Amino acid sequence: MAGDDEYLNGEDDISALEDQGGGEDFVEVSEAAGAASGPGPEEEPPLPPDVPVYRLRLPYTNETFPAAWPGEPLPCRTWVLTTTPHGRDLAQVIGCVQSRGAAPGTARISRPATAGDLERMERNRELEAEAFGICKQKIAARRLDMKLITVHYLLEEAKIIFFFAAENRVDFRELVRDLVSIFKTRIELRQIGVRDEARVVGGVGTCGRTFCCHSVSDKLKPVSIKMAKDQNLSLNSMKISGACGRLLCCLAYEHSFYSEQLKLVPNEGARISYDSTVWKVADVNVITATVGLFGEDGRQLRLPASRFEKADGRWRIRESV
Repeated sequence: MAGDDEYLNGEDDISALEDQGGGEDFVEVSEAAGAASGPGPEEEPPLPPDVPVYRLRLPYTNETFPAAWPGEPLPCRTWVLTTTPHGRDLAQVIGCVQSRGAAPGTARISRPATAGDLERMERNRELEAEAFGICKQKIAARRLDMKLITVHYLLEEAKIIFFFAAENRVDFRELVRDLVSIFKTRIELRQIGVRDEARVVGGVGTCGRTFCCHSVSDKLKPVSIKMAKDQNLSLNSMKISGACGRLLCCLAYEHSFYSEQLKLVPNEGARISYDSTVWKVADVNVITATVGLFGEDGRQLRLPASRFEKADGRWRIRESV
């Protein structure tokens, strides 16, 4: 993934104009002594084209991802049991996937949640709040340089997952022993990055809406400063950074459109001969589909993008119809 080295070392600063990706920056997993990890999930066959695909929200990370349920269509906000990266757990339907080709992967829905599942989820939330407080106390007692983000109990597995953030790698082996002695179950600690932290905690962006990574995104996609340049946005880090301090996730939304449109016109600074004068491309406005030019004789022009064509590797301007 682009930018992982900088992301791991904590050097991925917006001012460095580095490409940045999403996902966990470093993961450590520890379990209670004698606990068996068990086999990994089997690879499932591809879904038939007539099977509906949904977006789900996991209760502990608010991550959305496609899932399939071979039964009747499920309404939004329906709780279902599905397979997650950490085991079978509850997730909530938040909408139907319109474009199956855009789905990065699928997780099959086992069944809609029962009343018993929902009751257990509520009990787990109370236990998670209690475990959160205990873990924070142990972190302070061990003087570990880490920030606890959230705690999650899996629905169908005796395991507790503690998500935390830290600038560097943390030796938490003693902390794991403390937690195992208290909870008497499997313990898993996962270190996540600042973008994942924003996705878990949530909040309101500069647009006035909840964070995309918390409410609508399928996953954290790599975002680069080139996306801001292609969209002719200000490179002021305060204007194109999110609350997490990284580049805004929404920079990736329209980048493919800008990339395709910019291929149809010459780059800024290109020189074109037209009307007995050499013209320099001053600016390209993708929104209005126009190109501004400045001539050597002092004239200025703004022409529609449709007037430009590339022949024999050189740009030229067609005569108006």
